[in-house]
Amino acid sequence: MKTYDLIIVGAGPAGLCAALYGGRSMLKSVVLERGVPGGELLNTELIEDYPGFESVKGFELADKMAAHALKFGAELATDAVQAVEKRDDGWFSVTTESGEVYEAPAVILTAGGTPTKLNVPGEAEYAGKGVSYCAVCDGHFFRGEHLAVVGGGDAACEEAEFLTRYASQVTIVHRRDSFRASPIIQKRVFENPKITVIWNAVVDRIEGDGTRTTHLKLRDVVTGAARDYPVGGVFVFIGFRPNTGVVRGHVRHDAGGYLITDEVMMSSIPGLFAAGDVRAQLTRQVTTAVGDATTATIAAAKYIAERKTKQPVGAA
Repeated sequence: MKTYDLIIVGAGPAGLCAALYGGRSMLKSVVLERGVPGGELLNTELIEDYPGFESVKGFELADKMAAHALKFGAELATDAVQAVEKRDDGWFSVTTESGEVYEAPAVILTAGGTPTKLNVPGEAEYAGKGVSYCAVCDGHFFRGEHLAVVGGGDAACEEAEFLTRYASQVTIVHRRDSFRASPIIQKRVFENPKITVIWNAVVDRIEGDGTRTTHLKLRDVVTGAARDYPVGGVFVFIGFRPNTGVVRGHVRHDAGGYLITDEVMMSSIPGLFAAGDVRAQLTRQVTTAVGDATTATIAAAKYIAERKTKQPVGAA
């Protein structure tokens, strides 16, 4: 068993920021990540909304964040976390896929989440070349394009409306004959002259010219009829799954599985903090992820210090 002051689960922007502040707080910290550090940054071609960088490639920002965290002494271990569990003695045990067990008095969960994929031919090939899962991140790359949005819930309808700021036209492709979105959001969609809807249709294939998306292969779920539909990009909003299933024991979460935290990012399990895409919040951006992580790590350092002196959290 390996003992630390702080265990950080996930090495996306939130996890790397937490590692940086953990080091600055003189905490012996380890970041556990299943793959290359960077999280969703590695799936984003260009970032233009991170302060201090007018434009930076996702992998470059990930490299800079990782190097900065390591500079302050954080350890990075490549291993997939299987379970985070609080023991009777108040410490946490974190078990990984390789069978390694880490222990610490505090854990920050920054494991992010996973957009639900269509799992159709061409989706992976054109990811970052016309296929996106984040309108706020990538919408401005598609100025003047005819775009498709796949989905029928709140997220799909809201993001379709957002994309009309950039696109010449937005077409929502939905597999049913009515939206699941709330009435007020539907009203805005139907009243927007730049949005059209294709009902009872699914995407069977995403095709392009090798460098960018050019059209979709659509199939009518009622008649089975297939057709090509020209688009300059496709945004997929059919669900997002936060990676919170590793937490053992009851922890408060919303209907989507996102952890509910207090103002210092602590979950309903004392000593378990959450930052970034695993936390219930309004928006999911790099800036909000690092803001969450900053608060969570400073609060975790305070929690650890108070635990060492056996004072209750918040004691004067």
